[in-house]
Amino acid sequence: MPDNSPDRIRRILESTRTIALVGASEKTNRPSHEVMEYLQSQGYRVIPVNPRIAGKELLGETVYPDLQSLPIQVDLVDLFLAPERTDALIDEAIALNIPVVWMQIGVINEEGAARAQAAGLTVVMDRCPKQEIPRLGIATPHTQA
Repeated sequence: MPDNSPDRIRRILESTRTIALVGASEKTNRPSHEVMEYLQSQGYRVIPVNPRIAGKELLGETVYPDLQSLPIQVDLVDLFLAPERTDALIDEAIALNIPVVWMQIGVINEEGAARAQAAGLTVVMDRCPKQEIPRLGIATPHTQA
């Protein structure tokens, strides 16, 4: 089971600079769009990943079809997917050695989390960074001196 303690989440969000957001949506009323916009406002670079809209631009960033296509190494992958669709992305994150796999609220995959942790990745599950940042008073890249 992932350690979702406040101290651990604080360390993750304070050290993260670049996030791959899987399941990013161009629909402004979707939670993934709102979270991407919020994280950008906090100073994170958020790269959207969604094969359905790959090649388009979303909030100033090019959308990529998968994690392997990203042009840079990311610190964290944020999964906005149904739990049954996360296994392949967790395996991609392991293969690419992305340090943190973050599963959004309601996205629970115990087996995938255990696989990622066994491979040395950090896992946060059933949490949202948009909620955790203000709740914990986290100094994000934008708010740091």
